[in-house]
Amino acid sequence: MAVYNKTYFNLINTIRNIGKQHKFIHTTTVGDIYDIDLSKETLFPLMHINPVNVSTGYSQLTYSFQIFICDLVSEKEDWKEGFSYGSPNPFPNNPFKDLTNEIDVFSDTLQTCVDIVSIFRNSKWQSVYTLDINNQEYVTEGDYTFEPFTERFDNLLTGWVFTLNVTVHNEFQTCNIPMGNQVIAQ
Repeated sequence: MAVYNKTYFNLINTIRNIGKQHKFIHTTTVGDIYDIDLSKETLFPLMHINPVNVSTGYSQLTYSFQIFICDLVSEKEDWKEGFSYGSPNPFPNNPFKDLTNEIDVFSDTLQTCVDIVSIFRNSKWQSVYTLDINNQEYVTEGDYTFEPFTERFDNLLTGWVFTLNVTVHNEFQTCNIPMGNQVIAQ
C-alpha cells in the first residue's frame, strides 16, 4: 500500500515528530552517522535518522533510513552496591555481579525501536486529521532486524540500529517539472 504525494521533507519531518512525541526520546537528529553529537551535553536518549538511499519502482519511491536509538550507560563508579533506586538487592545470589545499567539501556532502546516500527505499521498517530488507524499516511512492510551496538567515546553509548523502509506512490509525471519549453533531444 503506497501513499500519494509524500516528499523526503514530509517523511523526515514525520520521523522527527515521532522522536519529538515519544516520551523516551529526548533528542532527535538527522544526518550522517558521523554527525551525531556524542558530547555529554547532549540530552539522551537520542534518536538519529541517517538517510541511506531512495530507490524507484514502476510507480513508487522507497526511502531507506538507518534509525539509531541510543542512551548513555552509567559508568560503574557511578553505581552503588545494592539494587537500583536505593532498594536492597532482591537477588543476593545473582550471578550477574556487573553493576551497570547496560541491560536496562538495551531493553529500553529496543522497545523504542519496536514502537517506531509499530507506528509505521499500524498506528492512529500518523493520520493527518483524526486519530484513525484506518487513515494512515505512511505504511511500512516486511520484517525488521535490530542490531545492538556499544560505542565508547567520551561516554559509553549503547542502543540499537535498524533500517526503516517507507514506500510512497510516485507517478513520475512530467507535467509539473520546472523546465523551459525547449526540446532537449539532439
